[in-house]
Amino acid sequence: MIRPTFRQSRRLFALASLAALAACSSQTPVSQQSVEPLGEFKLVHNIVVADEVQKVQPSRDVPADVWEEAMKEAIDARLGRYDGSQLYHLGIAVLGYSVAVPGVPLVLAPKSVVVVEATVWDNAKGGKINQEPRQFTVFESASPDLFIGSGITKNKDEQVANLAANVALQVEKWMRENEEWFAKRPGSEATTE
Repeated sequence: MIRPTFRQSRRLFALASLAALAACSSQTPVSQQSVEPLGEFKLVHNIVVADEVQKVQPSRDVPADVWEEAMKEAIDARLGRYDGSQLYHLGIAVLGYSVAVPGVPLVLAPKSVVVVEATVWDNAKGGKINQEPRQFTVFESASPDLFIGSGITKNKDEQVANLAANVALQVEKWMRENEEWFAKRPGSEATTE
């Protein structure tokens, strides 16, 4: 029986790791995922502000309006699917980011990250549900780029879209952890904005 050398073992491990990461990155698009109700939640207003966003170096430059548009699209795609009978608003403030720049693969492969705060508003009560904003620090998705760096393999718009989609997913998970916020109220019906 031939025993693999240490070098061969490392190569096999690296290939297995890349295959596992590739499997992680092949997710079903949000539009094709099944929707399980989130209580009686229905998104009315999706407000994103990034006028005071801070860039942490090293980073590609991403203007505030690009963050706002990308976050709104991602939130609408993920949370706009719910069709409950009670109306809610979501406010997102983009606080800071670092969007990976091209680096040296396997040596310096910077990761992209964004920090946001989220607040949910109840339309019927006319106020915030969570009095203190919930802060999220969100990284780019695990993928084969992990070893290469998304700064080399993706353009800035792709990186921002990936971060925005991950923010929307984290906000959805947080809302599911607090599903009692969206419990049906007696006599509640969806009304116009």
